[in-house]
Amino acid sequence: MSSTALLLASLAVGPLAVAGITLLRQHPNPREGLSLAAGIALVIINLQLLNALNSGAPPSWRGPDILPGLRLELAVEPLGMLFALIASSLWLVTSVYAIGYMRGHDEKHQARFFSFFALSITCATGIAYAGNLLTLFLFYELLSLATWPLVVHAGTDRARHGGRVYLGVLLSTSILFFLPAIILTWTTSGTLTFTPGGVFSPDTPPVLIAGLLVLFVFGVGKAAMMPFHRWLPAAMVAPTPVSALLHAVAVVKAGVFSLVKIGVYIFGLEQLNAAASREVLLYLAGFTLLAASIVAMRQDNLKARLAYSTVSQLAYISLGVLLAVPGGITGSGLHIAMHAFGKITLFFCAGAIMVAAHKTEVSQLRGLGRQMPFTMGAFLIASLSIAGLPPTGGTWSKWYLMLATLEAGALLLVAALIISTLLNIVYLGLIPVRAFWPTGSESSAGQLREAPLACCLAIGITTLTCLALFLYPQPLYTLVSRIPGAGG
Repeated sequence: MSSTALLLASLAVGPLAVAGITLLRQHPNPREGLSLAAGIALVIINLQLLNALNSGAPPSWRGPDILPGLRLELAVEPLGMLFALIASSLWLVTSVYAIGYMRGHDEKHQARFFSFFALSITCATGIAYAGNLLTLFLFYELLSLATWPLVVHAGTDRARHGGRVYLGVLLSTSILFFLPAIILTWTTSGTLTFTPGGVFSPDTPPVLIAGLLVLFVFGVGKAAMMPFHRWLPAAMVAPTPVSALLHAVAVVKAGVFSLVKIGVYIFGLEQLNAAASREVLLYLAGFTLLAASIVAMRQDNLKARLAYSTVSQLAYISLGVLLAVPGGITGSGLHIAMHAFGKITLFFCAGAIMVAAHKTEVSQLRGLGRQMPFTMGAFLIASLSIAGLPPTGGTWSKWYLMLATLEAGALLLVAALIISTLLNIVYLGLIPVRAFWPTGSESSAGQLREAPLACCLAIGITTLTCLALFLYPQPLYTLVSRIPGAGG
């Protein structure tokens, strides 16, 4: 199979899986086996595309013209390859987890769940391999629509309200900001194709560049920059595998990935650095990562705390690209991956606690360590990764982001990063500490009751990956360093 055919096949895996899941909807074992097979197939395809990229012949595809010079395009480049590998590998692991969770929690409409799960990863793959802004926008909007049924899966009034907030914020930011930014880019530069170094000529009016940057940052609502972040906590009404999908695999990563890609391939670091609005947006990112951390500390519901933690961690990635220095791009690229594995582990643990112990509040978890030692141990390791502490992969992404902030001379943002890290330790790290070492009259005794095997298997894989990325970050770093403008 040619590399171009492989590229197109990566978008066909999901729809084919949906067709098979629909046919097998009354047969759980074959249906879920098909979901796993589709996940394995997509990982294999993406690895072959990585080989093509490494060989110096990156695949691409261009559709017919919709308007003169305006068409759908697909292209494999290092940043997109990074996102595609993360999305496909974690889709496979999340599918394993979802099988145990959905059965253990006796969820209804499981065939529908796995169908939209597959469609969501197809949309994320389309975003990863988008060759221009038109293609990115198409798959970006399709991702919002494909994940909405997952958010409202429970069918309760609360779920429907959460779904309205979710879709309302994401669609409104796209229509009001993202689409106008794309149209202005087209009329100004004459192209929407992602180009290393950017698409704007040196004589583009500075006020236009500044305005476009504002439109893109707020238009990519999935990046959850304040004040357009409410959709993310609202979506926590979804089943935990969906929360994991939203926070680590597809939606939020699609947002920050899009910001990095636009920064690198539409603006370029030189134009980005010269934008008059960049510094204001940079400090907004700093405010977001601090404010969201403070809000997270006040949340007793575990998934709500993790949601606000995600808002904060996404701001790290946005901050990295807005620094407009090579180290910032490196740090942002690494943090897309490091946060993905750390945060998905935390959500896996939250779901395991709900299935096995029927607890959803942080205040209920004291003393749970002896009943669920595997789950709470994994929670501790993932918390260290989110905080950026050894021996976990998050250490390296936070390291590069800190160096980039120092390189840019933004001392207030250096302080914000340090304070946020300390807050991470408090609002995440103390949870497993209190679970293993309760104080006062809190009992830590109880019968061992871990989640179903499929859930524990998925937790084990992502937890080990958090550790492995600390010891062996070089393959990931090598890929990230090939992003135009990145550097150590």
